[in-house]
Amino acid sequence: MADERVHAYGDDALGEHDAVALAALVRAGEVSPAELAAAAAARAGRVDAALAPVAFAAYGRPRSAHGAGSDAPLYGVPSYLKDNTDLRGMPTGQGSSAFRAKPARRTAGFAEQFLGTGLSVLGKTRLPEFGLNASTEFAAARPVRNPWLTSHSAGASSGGAAALVASGVVPVAHANDGGGSIRIPAACCGLVGLKPTRGRLVPNAQGRRLPVDLVTDGVLTRSVRDTAAFFAAAEHHHRNPALPPLGLVEGPGAGRLRIGLVLDSPTAPTDGPTRAAVEETAARLAALGHEVTPVRLPFGEEFSRDFILYWGYIAFLIAATGRLVVDPGFRAAGLDGLTTGLRRLFHREYARVPGVVRRLRAAERTYAGLFRAHDAILSPVLAHVAPPIGHLSPNVAFDELIERLTRYVAFTPVNNVTGGPAMALPVGASPEGLPIGVHLSAAHGEERVLLELAFALEADRPWRRIQDRETSRGTLRDVPGKDGGNDVSRAL
Repeated sequence: MADERVHAYGDDALGEHDAVALAALVRAGEVSPAELAAAAAARAGRVDAALAPVAFAAYGRPRSAHGAGSDAPLYGVPSYLKDNTDLRGMPTGQGSSAFRAKPARRTAGFAEQFLGTGLSVLGKTRLPEFGLNASTEFAAARPVRNPWLTSHSAGASSGGAAALVASGVVPVAHANDGGGSIRIPAACCGLVGLKPTRGRLVPNAQGRRLPVDLVTDGVLTRSVRDTAAFFAAAEHHHRNPALPPLGLVEGPGAGRLRIGLVLDSPTAPTDGPTRAAVEETAARLAALGHEVTPVRLPFGEEFSRDFILYWGYIAFLIAATGRLVVDPGFRAAGLDGLTTGLRRLFHREYARVPGVVRRLRAAERTYAGLFRAHDAILSPVLAHVAPPIGHLSPNVAFDELIERLTRYVAFTPVNNVTGGPAMALPVGASPEGLPIGVHLSAAHGEERVLLELAFALEADRPWRRIQDRETSRGTLRDVPGKDGGNDVSRAL
């Protein structure tokens, strides 16, 4: 496929607004939720051929919360749920060919919280099989492509959500994160992605059954204020009394923070463009008055091996219990190469699992110790920029694929294991024009620290937008809109 940059922005009801602005327009009576939903559906149809982000569409009957009135903070803003979260009446396919998805009989607790913010759901977004991969690719189906450069990955597992938000179809979409699946696609697609503290939102039904709960829900957005607005609205629906309240964060903090700087993972070197983006961000934070000093992460190769085997344990559970907890027609023989390989890894090394679980649980205390001397940690999100489609395909030989994933996903799993909050922010671009994100981590319950730092960085240098006609490799395609648009606007 030719290198293209694809977006659907145009002169319609959505314009170039973020979710907060759209909700304000709805409250003012300047646009209706139906007009926004129609515009988003039209945009989704225009990018589908290039990006393939949608698993299931319900454009004729978008879903909103029963009883959610126009006073809900994000009332009327169109969005999508990820296709691993149940919404009654919509199928949940989990990105897998091992079963045929049927309409869900119930709505998951988090989906109720999501709808309770006022967002309306137009459908489901694609993810790799059971969210196990770091690229939204499939054994025998179209991959989800990166809107910034369609020959490359949109990340995963919330890759479909990232492609829709980055290309301008909707301003916000559901994502969830069991090893980096909010932050990885945010970094790949130039978005804001906050993985909250474990327990901040309604618990994820998939994660809470595990001995170490890795999974937290959240959203992908194009602005920090949209992320802050979502979490404030979600807190009205459910607040965990064990965590400090978050409230609505509206701008940078006033305090001087101690920020630890990490450039390399113990398991993988960081590529040049990513390292430069992190170093530049460190310099910007220092110029904003914060104290930035190098720090070493206390999680090395043993942690990485433990995490991979625990991932294998999850794949084993999927295969072993699929007929009971996924669908009666589930066939383990239909699982892709990555899931099958992880399952076999578990079978080879299952005797190690009790020790793995013990060490992963103990990592939470180690993580907490980092924040006795630091208020936040700055690092890369990923060890290198988004790879080409095929690099992380589930059809790659398993041993090679695991090595590639280990070299790529070198930072994000720590926060899933320990439950600490972390945030990906878009700060730079590779020579090819691919976004590069940085990763900020904080102590448990301290999402406010991350949001205030994010507001400060966004104000200091606003994020680059996909519709900005900046020099980049390839072609920028303005997908035709109601004003006619252009097929291929110009070579860049």
